[in-house]
Amino acid sequence: MNHPESVLQKDCVAWFRLQYHSLLRLLFAVPNGGRRNAREAAIMKAEGVMPGVADMILLVPSGDFHALCIEFKTGKGRQTELQKQWQQDAERNGNKYVVCRSFEDFREQINRYLRNLQNS
Repeated sequence: MNHPESVLQKDCVAWFRLQYHSLLRLLFAVPNGGRRNAREAAIMKAEGVMPGVADMILLVPSGDFHALCIEFKTGKGRQTELQKQWQQDAERNGNKYVVCRSFEDFREQINRYLRNLQNS
C-alpha cells in the first residue's frame, strides 16, 4: 500500500529531530487518520479525537502565534471541509496553520516560524 503523505511526514520529523533537538518533544503527530474498526473508532471519539485536526502540531509560541499546525498533502491532495473548518478555528485562536506538500516546503515553514521565535 502506498502512503506518500506518511513517507513525507516521517522524513520531515527525522530532519526536525536532528535540526531542532531541543524542541523534539514539542513537535508531535495527531493520530486522526487511518482505518479502525468500529469499537476502536468509538473509543477514540470518546477520548476526544477530532476529525479535521492537522497532522502535526509544534507546540512552541513564535511571533504572534501560539503554535504551528501542519497539514501534509502530496500531489494534488486537497483539504477536506472538516480540515478547512479546523484550520479556520485554529487560526482564529492565534495559531499558524500551514499545508506542506514537500520536504523543502516543511523545512522552509519550520525555519521561518522558528526564526520568528528568535525575534520575539
